[in-house]
Amino acid sequence: MNKYFAKRLLQIPPVLLIITLMIFCLVYVAGDPLLTMLPADATPEDVEVLRQALGLDQSFFVQFSNYILNLLQGDFGISLQFNEPALPIVLERLPATLGLAAASMIIAIIIAIPLGIWSALKRDTFVDLFATGLSILGKAIPNFWLGIMLILIFAVKFPLFPVSGSGSSAHLVLPAITLGTAMSAEITRLIRSNMLEILNQDYIRTARSKGLKESVVIFKHAFRNCLVPVVTVTFLQTSALVGGSLITEMIFSWPGLGQLLIQAVYDKDMAIIQAAVFVIAVMIIMINLLTDVLYRVLDPRIKFK
Repeated sequence: MNKYFAKRLLQIPPVLLIITLMIFCLVYVAGDPLLTMLPADATPEDVEVLRQALGLDQSFFVQFSNYILNLLQGDFGISLQFNEPALPIVLERLPATLGLAAASMIIAIIIAIPLGIWSALKRDTFVDLFATGLSILGKAIPNFWLGIMLILIFAVKFPLFPVSGSGSSAHLVLPAITLGTAMSAEITRLIRSNMLEILNQDYIRTARSKGLKESVVIFKHAFRNCLVPVVTVTFLQTSALVGGSLITEMIFSWPGLGQLLIQAVYDKDMAIIQAAVFVIAVMIIMINLLTDVLYRVLDPRIKFK
């Protein structure tokens, strides 16, 4: 196990290096960064002076080396919007996005687990058809449309929840439901398919023949053994939650990383974009590592190789 994690940890620096190279290249893909930093009436002489001052007249290798050295010190440059270092601004918005993602995941799990188990136990009945239909509908509905509908119903028609902003748990309800719906649909279908397969196994019939309570058979023997793929999908969906939060945060004016990133794209604030993409990449790498740990906890038969 220790060797496995040592190998996984050794894989992280090369992955981060590749990600850093891609982030650095964003500056060139977006065009000349000097054009966004200078006023429209700037002369060619002004552009060249600033280019030399920022070291953009040097070779690509020298610029990338300097970028890596600055990155190791947590320096992603100065934000054009805020005229402050970019990384602290990104880290300041990160807790709001993580809170929204966690709430969305909790809602998805609360919906998916009973619905998936119930659907598997009532196979080929109206309950199964209803649960399957809800899963397909939840997966097909776009996040932005669902968010707008929730605002119209629960904030305009029936003013039960705040329509935008943050500050209380009530502000979290509508955006969390918006993000968690698609995720719950995916998990429900996965739980149903795995439960159907496991319920036909010999050890389930043996457990029932011993006279165990049906609840013990379902939750201790069947559901526990279908958790490994469910955990995999749940944690891998975290990246989808971060991606989905870009639009959801804009709809609900949620002060998170998604709203900051979209505004940075509008303003061509490359320092914010680079810092945000790097932080998200590190989060996803750590989540994948945590998922591997949970494999072993949920199923001791799994060996790390």
